Amino acid sequence: MENKAIKVLIADDEPDILEFIQFNLERNGFEVSTAKDGKEALEKAKKIKPDLIILDVMMPKLDGVEVCRELRTLPEFNETIITFLTARNEDYTQIAGLDVGGDDYITKPIRPRVLVSRLNALLRRNRQAASDESANIIKIGDLVIDKEKVLVYRNEDTIVLAKKEFELLCLLVSKPGKVFTREEIFSKVWGADVIVGNRTIDVHIRKLREKVGSEYIKTIKGIGYKFQF
Repeated sequence: MENKAIKVLIADDEPDILEFIQFNLERNGFEVSTAKDGKEALEKAKKIKPDLIILDVMMPKLDGVEVCRELRTLPEFNETIITFLTARNEDYTQIAGLDVGGDDYITKPIRPRVLVSRLNALLRRNRQAASDESANIIKIGDLVIDKEKVLVYRNEDTIVLAKKEFELLCLLVSKPGKVFTREEIFSKVWGADVIVGNRTIDVHIRKLREKVGSEYIKTIKGIGYKFQF
């Protein structure tokens, strides 16, 4: 894959990890910048506007979850891929990352081929989602979904969604009343080649209900979810 136009920001407080990831990504054609803590990561992200950000969860000044949360409040980072780098595998850590808009997890120790493969899978999914957009504006119920701006409006209120929340909403409204199985949602929103935790969908559905209204998204027990209005 040609990655020379892809800008990546890596944030980790361990110099050896930074150097290792930077070396392996640059030799695969990525343009790489680094940050040694969460505060620097936030500052550099705002300055260089990377396409993809890799955040260590445990960092001084600001941890990776806090950095992601801050970035996802800014519209210019709606389309930015954010993945976490962690040596830990506890469910609560994964849920915290997904809850603030993270796209994936990469677990230490890092294997270069797996790392590059996972990043390329995320990039492919992002490109496919962009190319699949057939209409920029969707009006349904009292919601207006602007695909170009990645924003949702309800009455006169603007609702800012994380990237995967937005993609999940677009999938559900693409066929109102249709029950999407969990397998379909995983495949179409995250892609079959992206590994995420079992509670990923539950976290995103909960956040969508909080933001756009619980009356729209119905749970079909044991099957999946549908959009109803």
